[in-house]
Amino acid sequence: MSAPEALTYDSLVTDIINYCERGGDDVFVAQVPRIIMLAESRLATEVHGLGFKKFVTGTLTQSVNTLAKPERWRETASFSYINPSNNKRVYLKLRSYEYCRTYAPDASVQDAPKFYADYDYEHFLIVATPAAAYSFELSYYERPVPLSTITQTNWTTQYNPQLMFYATLLEAQPFLKNYDIASAIQPLYDRALAAVAHEDTLRLQDAQANRSS
Repeated sequence: MSAPEALTYDSLVTDIINYCERGGDDVFVAQVPRIIMLAESRLATEVHGLGFKKFVTGTLTQSVNTLAKPERWRETASFSYINPSNNKRVYLKLRSYEYCRTYAPDASVQDAPKFYADYDYEHFLIVATPAAAYSFELSYYERPVPLSTITQTNWTTQYNPQLMFYATLLEAQPFLKNYDIASAIQPLYDRALAAVAHEDTLRLQDAQANRSS
């Protein structure tokens, strides 16, 4: 008996069409790529698993109080930099845009940063304005590389195919107006989502145990 094939974009499209029994429905078939996109957007919002967490390092620009966010950024986990005077890591605290502007009303005044805010969806605001080119590390949750005919797999299809499948199947039901079926699929999706959260909880507990041992 051969092992089941790994989930890919093409196989996901086929599975959704078959499970929904819409092989002859050209309108639905044409809509499947958009349904997959909506499922990926749902997962990017609801999943905070290790596979969605990324790290980026760089250097803050002296006298510049904004920083571009990484591509496909969804949510920040932590933002820190190295203080060159003592080589210690300093974690910036997340505050509202208004708080940051009140804390540092004059952007020309440079100092060691203490806070950051979402300036817009693509940039951070950092206050105080960096007084040096501090080395930083940003930890964040991203939207994985979108699936397509070119990008056949990503972290979700490789490590949580059931979550990707149920999310897509769930997103298909409003288009089909199958609200009863959606109610039946929701617990399956919730169970797959809870399994991801449970795995991350176990990893956190293991990390804490290793630090205390």
